[in-house]
Amino acid sequence: MAELIPILGIIMVIMIVITTNKRKLEEKRMAYEERRHAAAPKAPDTSAEKARIADLEDRVRVLERIVTDRGYDLADQIEALRDQRREDARGLGDDSGVALDFAKKEQV
Repeated sequence: MAELIPILGIIMVIMIVITTNKRKLEEKRMAYEERRHAAAPKAPDTSAEKARIADLEDRVRVLERIVTDRGYDLADQIEALRDQRREDARGLGDDSGVALDFAKKEQV
């Protein structure tokens, strides 16, 4: 029986070390998971992004048509784009851009 006392002491020390290390490893794992979730990029609102992309694509198409097709009145189309931008800016509270005054219309 006296021989078992040192063995039980060694077993207790080993269990204490294992339990302490297990708890520290679990805390490190939880901290890692928190950092990983905090660093993960936030998913954008896809419907709003799709609407914005569609709006920008429409504007690019109009600008391409203005540049390539000389049969249209350039000043009127630019004014229409500016009006569209003002309407968009009202929703954002920001009126960006410079007002242009076209006295002459393009002649074909």
